[in-house]
Amino acid sequence: MTKQAKNTVCLWYDGGAKETARFYAQTFPNSSIDAVHRAPGNYPAGKQGDVLTIEFTVGIPCLGLNGGPNITHNEAFSFQIATDDQAETDRYWNAIIDNGGRESVCGWCKDKWGLSWQITPRVLIEAITDPNPNAAKRAFEAMMKMTKIDIATIEVARHG
Repeated sequence: MTKQAKNTVCLWYDGGAKETARFYAQTFPNSSIDAVHRAPGNYPAGKQGDVLTIEFTVGIPCLGLNGGPNITHNEAFSFQIATDDQAETDRYWNAIIDNGGRESVCGWCKDKWGLSWQITPRVLIEAITDPNPNAAKRAFEAMMKMTKIDIATIEVARHG
């Protein structure tokens, strides 16, 4: 038995917790599957022996719970991934979208399990928090027109 972290994000899935954890572990650095726990008896969303929970790390400790179809993910919770350049931004974005996910706006996307991700270049955060309010506004307005963040466009907008 693994020692569970004191604070853990619990994510509810409709049977896809193991597949999800495997995808995250293969996609994001410093991620891993830490433990798989099978149900000791039947439960509303499954039967004895099914994967009930899976402990995994995707930068932070998480617990995937195969709780059934009654609860779904929404944008109120998301993972934010800070990226260092366009290649890293594209890699994470494409990994999620090409694996059954879908684009949203302003650097947000959803994976195929419905979990929201913010693929956020550090340059974007610097630009929209620029001490020059005009530069910050231009960068912000450019971001508002994007799905995946284009760093070059943000930089051009920031510097006028």
